[in-house]
Formats: sequence, C-alpha cells, structure tokens
Amino acid sequence: MANRSVVITGLGVVASNGVGIEAFDEALRGGVSGIRRQQDMVDAQLRCHIAGRPMISDDYKHAYLSNLMFSKVKNHAVINGLLAGLEAWNHAGLTSGAEKVDDDSGIIMGSGALGLDFSTSEKMHTVENGLSRKLGSFTIPESMSSGASAFLNSILGLGNRVLSNSSACITGSEAVLLGYEHIVSGKAERMLCGSTEGDGIYIWGGFDALRVLCADSNHDPAKGSRPMSDSLGGFVPSSGAGALVLESLESAQKRGANILAEIKGGFVNSGGQRNGGSLTAPNFQAIVNCIKNTLALSKIEPGQIDLISGHLTSTPNDVNEVKCWAEGLGLSSGNFPYINTPKSMIGHSIAAAGSIELVACVLQLVNNYIHPSINCETVHPELSDILSQEKVPSKTLYKEINTVIKANFGFGDLNCCVVLQKWKG
Repeated sequence: MANRSVVITGLGVVASNGVGIEAFDEALRGGVSGIRRQQDMVDAQLRCHIAGRPMISDDYKHAYLSNLMFSKVKNHAVINGLLAGLEAWNHAGLTSGAEKVDDDSGIIMGSGALGLDFSTSEKMHTVENGLSRKLGSFTIPESMSSGASAFLNSILGLGNRVLSNSSACITGSEAVLLGYEHIVSGKAERMLCGSTEGDGIYIWGGFDALRVLCADSNHDPAKGSRPMSDSLGGFVPSSGAGALVLESLESAQKRGANILAEIKGGFVNSGGQRNGGSLTAPNFQAIVNCIKNTLALSKIEPGQIDLISGHLTSTPNDVNEVKCWAEGLGLSSGNFPYINTPKSMIGHSIAAAGSIELVACVLQLVNNYIHPSINCETVHPELSDILSQEKVPSKTLYKEINTVIKANFGFGDLNCCVVLQKWKG
C-alpha cells in the first residue's frame, strides 16, 4: 500500500478575484486583482483599509446550498468552505446526498480564526444584550473549528476520516498533505481536502496591530500586494477557501474520473521556534530542510521543477524566502525556475492560502500557463543575483509546465511543501 499513487480529480475555490474554478482560472490568466477598499476597516480606524473579500452571489449559494443552510448559516468561513468543497466534489464527478454512508471517502477541511468571522459580531451582541435564547441551533457548529467539515459532511455523508486541522498559514497545504498520506497508507480511497478563512476586522485588526499589513495603498487597492518587489509594503489580508478531491489512482481509473494532476509527495516541519524562529518569525534553516526533504520524498530533482508557487506574502520575508528556495534547490540564477504567487492578486487568505494556491497550481498544470505576479515590475535588489526579472512574469506566460512545488510557511514557525506533477497517463 505504501507505493499507492495519489491523484487530484476535483477542484473548488472561493477567492476574492473569482468564485468557482472557471472564474478563478480566468482571473489568474488575466492578472485580475480582487483587492478592494473595505469600509469596515476604515470605520475601525485600522491602518490598512484594503482586503480581498469574495463576491459571492445569492444565485451561486443557491446552486450548492439547501434553503435551510442558505437562510441559517451566516459564518463566512463556513460558507466559503461549503461552496469550495461542494464544487470540488461535483467537479470530480462525485454525487452527494446518498442515504448510504461512503466509508471509502473522508474530509480534511482546515480553518484559521473561524470563530472570529465578521458574522460573529451579531451573535456576540445578542448574548451581551441578554438575548442568548434567540441564538439559533447552528450557533455552536458555525463557530467550531470543525464547523466547515461538519457542515460539509452533513451534505456528503462520508464515513472515513473527518478532520479540521488548524496550523496558521500552512493549514491548506497541510490538509492536502494529510489527505495524501491517508490515501497512500491505504486507509481511504478519496479525501476532500482544503481550508477556509473568514473575514473582517476581528481577524484583520490583530494583524494590523502587528504592523504587518499594507498601509500605503489605501488609495489604490490593486497595487497593495507586491510580492518580491522592490517596494514590499506588508501583506493584504483576504478570505476565501480552496478544496481538492484527492483519490487513489486505482479508484480514479476504476470510475473513469478525469485526472487533473498527481501529488508526488511533500513534507511538513517546524523550526522549533529556535535559531531565529518564533511565534511570528521563521527559522530559515528549517525552511531549507523542508524544501530538501520534499524533493527527496517526492523523488524529484531540482532541475525538474518548472514553477515555484511560493508563500511570498509581500513582506520583507519574501527576500529571505527566495534565498531559502535557492539554497534548498541548489540552483543559481541561470537555472532558477519561474516563481509566482496568487497573493499578488487575491491577498493573503491566511489559513485558506495554501488550498487556494494549490488550486491555482493545478489549473496552471492542466491549462499550460504561468499566471503573473502582478505589481512586481522590479524585483527586490537583494534578489538580483538569484532571481532574474523574467522568472517573475508580469503577464501570463503560456507554456507547458510539468512539475510545480508549492510551499506555505506559517506563524508558530511551521513549514509545508507539496510537489504536483502533470498527469500524462
């Protein structure tokens, strides 16, 4: 069982520049930003007034949610996770609503500050005003870290492992790696994996207090997120969700599924909050080790990598991250791969970042393009000896790519890398 191949057969996404995989794919190709000025951030007197909030229509919600869920579920993180998860399940050609429990399938849908979603304020005021009896029966499930997974499974009826991980900014990529390992071990045939994040001043205010958010582009939101650029100004917060259906190759082939990509392997580690690492800063040697171990476990040579999908948050750590990539891959400027990040267009969706970005990786593999990292007209000068400007495309580059390495690095000194490869049958 240890040598089982794991493939991706379904995708779902809720992002600030596109809701649904078709809209998201189009926005990535077009370099479309989903970052906008947010009035609640202005009213709360945050330094940063811009963020990425998905624009979800009622019609889109009705397409996936029952009338009960549409009217009762208010938590944005839960809604984002439901929509991305159900789209991925449908995209994989799988059905929901059957009476029989599917013991071969499970869910790993991670979350971050799900209980701090903007919708929480209404419930808090209800309790504070002595009206807790008016809280609905969904209040606790909506605020649980496992809320998105629980609501998803009430629709899908999956009987295998149902888990909600929470590991800061590596949550999404870690969820996919956990699902991959569960299938490789022979414990499941299919896993719906992803992550979700809510929105609002209760989440974003804390980051604003840390002075890590972009405060120089309130007048021009689309220019706020500038990964790898010479004018790094802090990250732009966002919300959303991404989901991927992982499946054993045997299962996918048996049911004639459309195979999108293969997961070759991955690795997760911690810097131990030592040697420069802390609750909010990374141990760079641990990042290098994570990259090297990912390559070893995936049986991939550095020269095979066509694209790096980096964490790259538009903070000064972008410089250190690229240096870690150079050391971990052992590649010089002459053979350094292309590198990009959807964060330039959608901002940093925190716990949802990894899953949304993995969806972007699969779309690029399937459709043979490298999306731009917008707002990086000039690469940071400290990277000039590692990274040539042409390796950070400012416009979509249409070319075949076969191997992508995706990484996320999170608070708590956590690291996760995953390698995806084009499926060629």
